[in-house]
Amino acid sequence: MRCATYHRAPMSAALPDRVDVARQVQARRIYAGSLSFTAMPRLRGLLATTAGEARYHAQFDRDELGIDFIALRVEGALPLQCQRTLEVFALPVRIDERLGLIADERDEAALPAGYEPLLVEHGAIDLAAVIEDELILAVPVVPTRPGPALDWVDDAAVEAPPPTSPFAVLAAMKKQGDRR
Repeated sequence: MRCATYHRAPMSAALPDRVDVARQVQARRIYAGSLSFTAMPRLRGLLATTAGEARYHAQFDRDELGIDFIALRVEGALPLQCQRTLEVFALPVRIDERLGLIADERDEAALPAGYEPLLVEHGAIDLAAVIEDELILAVPVVPTRPGPALDWVDDAAVEAPPPTSPFAVLAAMKKQGDRR
């Protein structure tokens, strides 16, 4: 594993709408900062609240095989609603991906193991949308708070009144009728 050297300082300013991939790879550009959950419209619908943000670090580079990639790290705590208790909880996420930049879907097969394909259309990407995509993929299908499961009461353990026979009720009514 080789250590990356930084040729440019990380950029903490707001992410641009579109990033020219070739220029970023050539410059070995690094984008680092945080992105509010309110700025992610597709993710917002999956969250219990939009309070919070995700921290990101995206480094554009080229490996020894000549493959352009983004080393992406995203960290945060997603506020989700537990489907077991209906309470809001924070799901900690840490995403470390190496996104292989491909211009055509056919190039996906050429990516070595450890790379996730990222289709680049017209030479540019929306880096904020890529970060949002990774966070959406981190949301579980059925969010449940980590920890012990709820204690369920077994129906057999619950004491039920003894079943009443309809004939016993009739016999009791007959006895009351005989007394009159």
